[in-house]
Amino acid sequence: MKKRFLLLWCACVLPLAGFGQQAALQSFPLSAVQLLDSPFLVAQQTDKTYLLALDPDRLLAPYLAEAGLPTKAERYGNWENTGLDGHIGGHYLSALAYMYAATGDAQVQQRLTYSVEQLARCQQRSGDGYVGGIPGGRAMWQQVKAGQLEVGGFSLNKKWVPLYNLHKTYAGLRDAYLFAGNEQARTVLVKLADWAVDLTANLTDAQVQQLLISEHGGLNEVFADVAQLTHEPKYLRLAQRFSQRTTLEPLLAGKDVLTGQHANTQIPKVIGFKRVAEVGGDTTWARAAAFFWQTVVQNRTVSIGGNSVSEHFNPVGNFTSMLEGREGPETCNTYNMLKLTKQLYLTSAATSYLDYYERALYNHILSSQHPNQGGFVYFTPIRPRHYRVYSQPQESFWCCVGSGLENHGKYGELVYAHQGTNELLVNLFLPSQLSWPEAGLTLRQTTRFPYEEKTAVQLTLRKPRQMALSVRRPVWVRPEQFQLTVNGRAVPQSTSRAGYVTIRRKWRSGDVVAVALPMHTQAEYLPDHSPWVSFVHGPIVLAARTDTTGLVGLRADGSRMGHVARGPLYSIEEAPILVASSAAELPQGLQPVPGKPLTFSAARLVDSEAFRNVELVPFYQIHDARYMLYWPVATPQELTARKEALRQKDAIRRALAARTIDQVAPGEQQPESDHGFEGEKTQAGTFRDRHWRDAAHWFSYNLQNPKREAKTLRITYFGGDKNRYFSILVNGKQLTQVKLDGRQGDAFFEADYELPESARTALTLNVKFAAAPGSTAGGIYDVLLLK
Repeated sequence: MKKRFLLLWCACVLPLAGFGQQAALQSFPLSAVQLLDSPFLVAQQTDKTYLLALDPDRLLAPYLAEAGLPTKAERYGNWENTGLDGHIGGHYLSALAYMYAATGDAQVQQRLTYSVEQLARCQQRSGDGYVGGIPGGRAMWQQVKAGQLEVGGFSLNKKWVPLYNLHKTYAGLRDAYLFAGNEQARTVLVKLADWAVDLTANLTDAQVQQLLISEHGGLNEVFADVAQLTHEPKYLRLAQRFSQRTTLEPLLAGKDVLTGQHANTQIPKVIGFKRVAEVGGDTTWARAAAFFWQTVVQNRTVSIGGNSVSEHFNPVGNFTSMLEGREGPETCNTYNMLKLTKQLYLTSAATSYLDYYERALYNHILSSQHPNQGGFVYFTPIRPRHYRVYSQPQESFWCCVGSGLENHGKYGELVYAHQGTNELLVNLFLPSQLSWPEAGLTLRQTTRFPYEEKTAVQLTLRKPRQMALSVRRPVWVRPEQFQLTVNGRAVPQSTSRAGYVTIRRKWRSGDVVAVALPMHTQAEYLPDHSPWVSFVHGPIVLAARTDTTGLVGLRADGSRMGHVARGPLYSIEEAPILVASSAAELPQGLQPVPGKPLTFSAARLVDSEAFRNVELVPFYQIHDARYMLYWPVATPQELTARKEALRQKDAIRRALAARTIDQVAPGEQQPESDHGFEGEKTQAGTFRDRHWRDAAHWFSYNLQNPKREAKTLRITYFGGDKNRYFSILVNGKQLTQVKLDGRQGDAFFEADYELPESARTALTLNVKFAAAPGSTAGGIYDVLLLK
């Protein structure tokens, strides 16, 4: 069976430049790489336990209901019964496929087989190839087919991102076939692709582009995959039609227009651009994908490999919102950035992609699952002394639960690569065993890295053979210190493959290659060069556990905002500041703690007596605690002024946070979805790096007032807006009339509206912005409900 998976992988997954043309490098299938004892193996097994704790019948219930079949169990709650029903079901298929390929676990395979069988039943019942869990989806798709389109950034015909939702089903079916060899999944997948061809057959290209205003995941990628599976050009054409031009064209021109955009909406599109380029041979689209990766990684990515704040790309020159907010880098973003990184590496062999991949894998992905209790992280705050929240299997069904289920089952995907059967590349230093039957070779990599600065690779061969073994020379090892020996002896080596050291020889069974991997500590500033640093030892980001107080909602419940760490914001002024006369003194100030591998003291640098004895350890080790990931820094001369600046700025923010009962960021997907956004003739965008929404008719949100403490509604406007007249209604009653006449000037301003007694005691406040005839309601930049 494993041999069959190898054949499927080689035929269907490798990046291509046109049908049938083999890429320069190939990754190995997950079934060929077995993880050995390490934190990654622990994470894999923890993930498998979480997967098996889920009830497939509850995940399948939305699909059965939409197909008109009796459900076998009640559907799950949270995002699975509030409009995004079925999205986890697609992720579940992918996760099961990865986990079965990686472990061969029979129970995982049984779950996958059963789930695919049930989706096939739904598809057979539909009669037209459709299968999906979107509530009311069939009627909605008929409207789309007829060209009746009502599109918003996160809605389509009043449904919550149905194209994005459907993409998860497509991807799950594809992965069930490619990674687990499930033939029935391939049949269902191709029929579902035919349904999409028929759905859009009578739509113009302009109408399809209008559809793509709504978040749609990586549908272009999946359709390109189907084109390669079937060698049918109609699916490649479909993939091209589902590639959004407003995202693609700036990238083709080498322009970064990402600020303010919903980050995880963009990355899957770019994965699709790259995939369409591979299948269709369009090198310009491939260059666009490479440009996107470069600008995101170099200008928008923090030390752990993540990006975005509150799901959106922040300005490249200002990371303040990430430092001050609760909602740091989103795990889904890094999940997708690693997919794009793998694509780019395999078609370029550039080890800069592997340097990023390694950094993000160890420090964001590995840290995003609780290693003991299980549970996945949505946001990883970098705010000093904040914390993360973990999902629970029967309660939480966010997007990052779906991608989290997948993440920890595919750690083996890029540890090794090969070019034909004549060169083997060692990319990552993970304890693992590679089976490569085509080359008659088994490789076993033994290491305690990063807790020791070396690794060893032992070869077992059916017979001696001539071959090149290339070991990646990571960017964090100084070239003169990177050393390889074979059976304890120096041998001729080559650096002809950029980023690797290669040994070409006749290998014999039992040969051992030893690799020295000396690590050094560096202080990395934020991409905006502001005075905040994170410490990195080799590829490992170091952080300090500070305390375990105020961890409100550490294990998420089923509430819509349960994924956000809602505990108190601790004063940034009171966080430890590092004092050094120069940047060079910062890494020198960290001292190894005797007897504790990868543990450091910053006592020489920390200004605060309360935190002088904290220890820095790998960030992925820190759970169930508040932490310091980024540290404010100052010279001795700057210290007093820096403390005062932090105090003044943060005091205002925390005072407002203490008064805030609920808040909506208009124009941002998740906050609007979490607050029951509705509207007619409404639009959203960004201005001066802030999101806004307005309407020619109306829009509304539901704000929660659980303790009946509400007193004031605070709205943020832009002073330059004029000739805008609208009403604000609360629970159907007019609160005030607003006239924006431009008199507030070229700045944002806030207006407070006192709530009537009837609104103050309501548990839910529906806040509606209704335009006067012929005018516009808004723009609205922030909505706060205050005590």
